[in-house]
Amino acid sequence: MNVTLAIFKKEFKALFYSPIAYIVIFVFLGITGWFFTSSLFEVGIVSMRGAFEIISFILLFFIPAITMRTFSEEKRSGTIEMLLTKPVTEMQIIAGKFFATLAFTALAIAPTLIYLISLLFLGSVDIGIIISSYIGLLFVCAVYISCGIFASSLTENQIIAFIISFLIIFALFILNKVLIFFPVFLTSFLEYLSTDYHYMNMSRGVIDTRSIIYFVSAILIFLLLARIPLEKRKW
Repeated sequence: MNVTLAIFKKEFKALFYSPIAYIVIFVFLGITGWFFTSSLFEVGIVSMRGAFEIISFILLFFIPAITMRTFSEEKRSGTIEMLLTKPVTEMQIIAGKFFATLAFTALAIAPTLIYLISLLFLGSVDIGIIISSYIGLLFVCAVYISCGIFASSLTENQIIAFIISFLIIFALFILNKVLIFFPVFLTSFLEYLSTDYHYMNMSRGVIDTRSIIYFVSAILIFLLLARIPLEKRKW
C-alpha cells in the first residue's frame, strides 16, 4: 500500500509538471463552458444535460492525451527498468498511475461544479440526477484511463499510445450507436459493452448493479492487460 501511494504521489506531481496537461485542461473547460453557457443563455435551458453530454464526448480525446505518457515516457527514458528492479509489483505500479490519473481527471472536472452553482440561483435543479451524472462520469473516466494505461504499456511512442487508446475508447463509446449494422442477436451484448449506454442511464438518474459491474469489470480487465507487457520486460 505504501509503495502504491508513493507511486501515486510521484505520478500525480508529474502530471502537473507537464504543460500538455494544462493545455488539455484549458481546452476542456473552455469547450464545456461554451456549450453550457450557450444552452443556458441562447436556448434558456436550466440544465446541465448538455454540459454532461459534451464532457462525455471530449473525454474521447482528453483521456488519451493525459494517459499516453504513463508508461511510454518511462519506456523511452529507460526509467521503467529501474522501477521494475525495485521491490514493487507490476500491479502496484499500475494502480499508482491509475489512481493518480483518475485524481487528476477529477480535479479537471471539478470546476464544472460552478455550472451547478449557477443553476441553483436560476431555477430548480434535480440534484439527484446531477449527482448520478457525476458518478457515471467518474466511472467512464476510470474505464478510459485504464484503456489509456494499457495502450501506453504497449509502446514507448506517446503518439502511438494516444492513437491506440483513442481507438479503443472510441470503439467502446460508439458501440450503442451502430447497433443497426449488427445482427439482432448481438445487439443486447454489444449495447452492454458500450460505455455511453451505461453513462446515459446514469445521467438519467438510473444507477443499477449491471452498470456498476460493467464499469468495474472493464477497469480491471484493461489494468490486468497492462500488466502483461510489463511482465514481458522482465523475461
